[in-house]
Amino acid sequence: MYKNKYSCNQSLKNLNTFAIDITAKKIVFVKTIAQLIAISKKCKLYNIPYIILGEASNILFLKNYKGVVIFNRIKGIKIVEQDDSWLLHVNSGEKWHHLVKLTVNLGIFGLENLALIPGCIGSAAIQNIGAYGLEFKDICQYVEIISLKNRSKMKIYNRFCLFSYRNSIFKHKYNHEYAIIKVGIKILKNWKPIILSSIKNYIQTKHVNGHQIFNIICKIRKNKLPDPKKTGNAGSFFKNPIITKKKLQTLVPFYRKIPYFLEKNGLIKISAGWLIEKYQFNNIQIGDATIYQKQKLILINKNNATPQDIIQLARIIYSCILKKFNIALEPEIDFIGPVGKIKSSEILK
Repeated sequence: MYKNKYSCNQSLKNLNTFAIDITAKKIVFVKTIAQLIAISKKCKLYNIPYIILGEASNILFLKNYKGVVIFNRIKGIKIVEQDDSWLLHVNSGEKWHHLVKLTVNLGIFGLENLALIPGCIGSAAIQNIGAYGLEFKDICQYVEIISLKNRSKMKIYNRFCLFSYRNSIFKHKYNHEYAIIKVGIKILKNWKPIILSSIKNYIQTKHVNGHQIFNIICKIRKNKLPDPKKTGNAGSFFKNPIITKKKLQTLVPFYRKIPYFLEKNGLIKISAGWLIEKYQFNNIQIGDATIYQKQKLILINKNNATPQDIIQLARIIYSCILKKFNIALEPEIDFIGPVGKIKSSEILK
């Protein structure tokens, strides 16, 4: 019964922000936990591959997917006010930007620096999204997951989520037999704006509020980043490399203006976009895949790029940066093969 039901092919072109013309055997949108459990159970029963996605905004499909792509649309937001904070209990299928916009409009400030980041709440936890001085880990209280085997639920509190730069425990330990169903976010009422140098010039008044920062961030992102509705992309393709101070000292004599940031662990984060820009790739294009000129960390699909076009371009960038700076770039996006995720080390080697 289900084998026949999943024998058709359905297009994912309008359901992934890279706008890759790829198909899946079946596409399912789930609005409840019960639906999610039921579909995953059927897939396991008939040995059909499946993957759970939010907005498919941080992935690259490499080939037609041989199984079921489940899109999480489990929604719901509950806000509880406490003396010194607000607690947000948010179901994982809610869009991240929708939550940011909602809280700002309610006068609850604290998420505005993360405005206009695509994707859903569950993906925000997996990826530990971050921008303009704020990361998901800074406001996360807990992440609730459910076992797709026995339906048992478990809350993973912040310190056990192993959040790091664009990483978490959910990318590794709880990545297939579990699904994120809810996150808890704590926003302190004693709000203090996070104003990096990159947004200072946009502030016109002495006293700034969350509404103003929200609008500034939205303006910057709209001017700097391509709209996935118009130009296929998955945001930053590569992570900013983390290097040692010793490695930085070898670069500074040759590149005095190299932008870098001190990490809490004593390591150094440098700009991958700067590295790519410094290499001067001269408008390199593979098929319909190219580097976005306003933000060199982003690879775009100009029209009908294939996954192979994008991968070939990424490999060229990777090898050139490695040769020139002796720094190995690491992809920020996930790669999806015919039956599931594929390690980036297998893609760029």
